[in-house]
Amino acid sequence: MSNSTGPKESTEGGQAWYKCDPPMVLGNDRKGEAPIYRASDSTLHWVDCLAEPAELHILKVDPVTGDAQGRARVLKLEDSVTVAFFRRNRPGYICAYYQGVAFMDEETGKLEVVKEIIPTADRDLFRFNDGGVDAKGRFWLAEIDRKAFTYGANKLPADYGEPKGRLWRYDPDGSLHEMESGIICGNGLAWAPDNKTMYFNDSVAMKVFAYDFDLESGSISNKRLFIDRRSSYGEPDGMVVDTKGNLWIAVFASYRVMVFSPSGEHLKDVVFSANNMACTTWGGKNHDIIFVATGKDRSPHAKADDEGGHMFRYKPSPEFTGAPKFEFDG
Repeated sequence: MSNSTGPKESTEGGQAWYKCDPPMVLGNDRKGEAPIYRASDSTLHWVDCLAEPAELHILKVDPVTGDAQGRARVLKLEDSVTVAFFRRNRPGYICAYYQGVAFMDEETGKLEVVKEIIPTADRDLFRFNDGGVDAKGRFWLAEIDRKAFTYGANKLPADYGEPKGRLWRYDPDGSLHEMESGIICGNGLAWAPDNKTMYFNDSVAMKVFAYDFDLESGSISNKRLFIDRRSSYGEPDGMVVDTKGNLWIAVFASYRVMVFSPSGEHLKDVVFSANNMACTTWGGKNHDIIFVATGKDRSPHAKADDEGGHMFRYKPSPEFTGAPKFEFDG
């Protein structure tokens, strides 16, 4: 398990690479999330999940440099969408909307609800947040316990009891499985390259967990604390794994993407000009560019030049490359 010791290396990730139009920094609580890259047409897709209404952004990028090709196409959404993935051999996306699972149309942004999990009467208690798709094309999506969330990072009082957020798995056959409970803010999901380990963040608890993962059945077991940020700073948010098994974690309230080895060693920090790094994806022709979505810093001590709410990118040294995110097989 990794503790709060510092990284071996720190490097500058730079300033915002793509300024959203209209800028996500001008809304009330706008936040970029869920970037995914499609190699077939070299497009980057992400959502502005807290805009009113929420938005889907689709941007053409150069497959080698990652440079923007024009401006993003922006679609207005019917409800908050916090994470989305492409569907295998089908158009559009599977996504987590506020209350459950939906298909989202790439041309119109229209949502087709396929599984409501949180009843409308409970919208004040829960909402969906981040998720992932495993190598068998199953969709995992995690909830926020909204009351527990309001206490802030690592501040949940002991008398609150167990948080009520859950982690679900939605399979291509339409079946739904509750996989984990006791979650404050379910965030980044990722799998080791050999598909034997699953990683999962509870960002407000400031913990990253590892599980043994059975690819064939989709079951998880042997939960253990993998990275513990409680005595340090920063909330582990969206993450990806490189081909060596290192985790590249967007750490909210830290200005950083932090890199951890498969054994939990803190290898590297990439420092950006936005405090609230939210979610990462590999992109580019060789999946050698990290694209990062961010949120605006609304804290009382926010820096005047904070660039949260815009999009960032970083090209690591050549030994670090990733892979495309898996697609939902349904």
